Amino acid sequence: MEYRRLGRAGLKVSEICLGTMTFGNGADEAEARRMVDTAFAAGVNFFDTANAYVGGVSETMLGKALKGRRSDAVVASKVFNPMGGRPNDSGMSRLHIVQAVEDSLRRLQTDYLDLYYIHHVDHQTPLDEMLRAFDDLVRQGKVLYTGCSNYEAWRLMKALSISELRGWTRFAAYQPQYSLVVRDIDEEIVPACQTEGLGVVAWSPLAGGYLAGKYLPGSLKVQGTRSAEGWGFPTRFFAPNHSDILQTLLDVAKELGRRPAEVALRWGIEQPFMTSVIVGARNAQQLGETLEAGSWRLPADALERLNTISRQPYRYPRAFEEPMVERRNAAIKMPKTGGATT
Repeated sequence: MEYRRLGRAGLKVSEICLGTMTFGNGADEAEARRMVDTAFAAGVNFFDTANAYVGGVSETMLGKALKGRRSDAVVASKVFNPMGGRPNDSGMSRLHIVQAVEDSLRRLQTDYLDLYYIHHVDHQTPLDEMLRAFDDLVRQGKVLYTGCSNYEAWRLMKALSISELRGWTRFAAYQPQYSLVVRDIDEEIVPACQTEGLGVVAWSPLAGGYLAGKYLPGSLKVQGTRSAEGWGFPTRFFAPNHSDILQTLLDVAKELGRRPAEVALRWGIEQPFMTSVIVGARNAQQLGETLEAGSWRLPADALERLNTISRQPYRYPRAFEEPMVERRNAAIKMPKTGGATT
């Protein structure tokens, strides 16, 4: 397992992160512990959860599974979603953040979170209010690093600017949806993260299981999977040519003698801006197979085939401005130099 710095921060995390959304939603406490054991055995040190996953059950199960080995784990959680019916039981107000982090720490049986994300965009709370609250948590030692998820590029840049101007802790990580069939962040968010030194930790790198090998091109529903159960299967974000992408993935996997899931995850891991990809599973056996995506490399030609088929055309204004460098260079007329004269 390879370990990578979280952007420009000093924190090192495994290239694969265990997502725990299935803890309490398909995996009971014993199975959750087996999955954590399997992850550690494969070299995974990065674990992702959220307070709203199964109403806090995911955090509770992860806390129990990590008991006695908390220092071996980098634990990330998130805050935003409703955790009750009162007016302030959701969102990113200072009040909710303060209450939510204490609840998460209690469920996880720890006194600090390694990484704490803003889970969603809060249109009702000023950015400076939530950023100051996050900075306070860092100063108190309850959170070591902060991040956000699902932010637009302009909102991410504004948040970073506010933090820098006021001397507050700036985001160390950004968590987006990213896979072979969902590459929207390539256009603006990836360049922003690269320029600002943020680590990128992708959720749904298998597109809700669409790239795991159970689906065939042209099919979007398979019994016994998330697509049939109606959760965690984000087809509305899929690229228009998702069937062609899936077929190329299946072809490459067959040629390499690998499972499609391994190849799809490996492709995500090998994107130059990627820090880690989050994988989930229903049981330890499934997780063990998925973790085989670690510690090998895609052949250059296979990587290029997958890059090419999945690359989506840029939109305005980037599509309009992209050729301008070439136009400027082509307009330069260098003087001709003749031979030396006497």
